[in-house]
Amino acid sequence: MKNSTRTCYTLDLKQEPVRHDESGQSIAATARSLGLIGQSLYNWVRAQRQGERKGAGGKLVTAGQKEISRLHFELARVRMESDILGKSMASFAKRQK
Repeated sequence: MKNSTRTCYTLDLKQEPVRHDESGQSIAATARSLGLIGQSLYNWVRAQRQGERKGAGGKLVTAGQKEISRLHFELARVRMESDILGKSMASFAKRQK
């Protein structure tokens, strides 16, 4: 018998696939495109619809915590985009000299 380890996903990682589902993509297609297990994504979407989202460790997550988590994720994405833009501008400036 093979020992398997259980993967524990953070709330931030769970929110992105749920947003894909809300955009109209099927759960199975979203799971395949993101490399996730379909049943896990289905459980996350069902919990989101019922307002019972749980983070790592199985703790219930309040609406305020969800918003804070969403804002942290958005801030990280914007910082990454800003870093990419800054690096590309620096590269472009070097080429212009």
